[in-house]
Amino acid sequence: MPVNMEPATKRMAELIRGVPDDALGNPSPCDIPLGALLDHVRTLTLAFTAAAKQDFSTFGGPPPAPDVANLGDDWRESIPRSLADLAAAWNDPQAWEGMTKAGGLDLPAEMAGVIALDEVVVHGWDVAKASGQPYDVEPDLLAAVHGFVAPFADPDSPMPRDGLFGPVVPVPADAPLLDRVMGLTGRDPAWSRR
Repeated sequence: MPVNMEPATKRMAELIRGVPDDALGNPSPCDIPLGALLDHVRTLTLAFTAAAKQDFSTFGGPPPAPDVANLGDDWRESIPRSLADLAAAWNDPQAWEGMTKAGGLDLPAEMAGVIALDEVVVHGWDVAKASGQPYDVEPDLLAAVHGFVAPFADPDSPMPRDGLFGPVVPVPADAPLLDRVMGLTGRDPAWSRR
């Protein structure tokens, strides 16, 4: 199921460029400070680009703990560049074929691509909330993420939820799809840093 994640990576890049320095210590919906979240985004873009290219010379194992100290001075330029590389790597149809590796796990490439999209979309929302910026996602990309996260919310699902998402936050069935997706990932759509 190849997906063009470029609109989501571009949106995340815009958000990152809009984060003021004094916001790096802000809380985020995923329970780490915004600066550490940005480092996680930096790392995941590199890891999932490597997964798309099947190049594990740099990123093949579990990710390091996120830390604002890892960002470097040029994070507003370097992370958006890495996000563009991520989208370009997954725009190659061959990236979606066969097996690959991400986070130290062997998995089907198609699943890795959807996980990469999920990470960009969900953490895009996290960054927007933590930095007080508006957020939107293209409907087709949001639908793909919903299709990925929904099975994890089923109590009878054989897929483990622990370590991936927090407990499901109940959201009305008629709520916007973005709110429902965030609820499925354990985020309160009404979360505020204030």
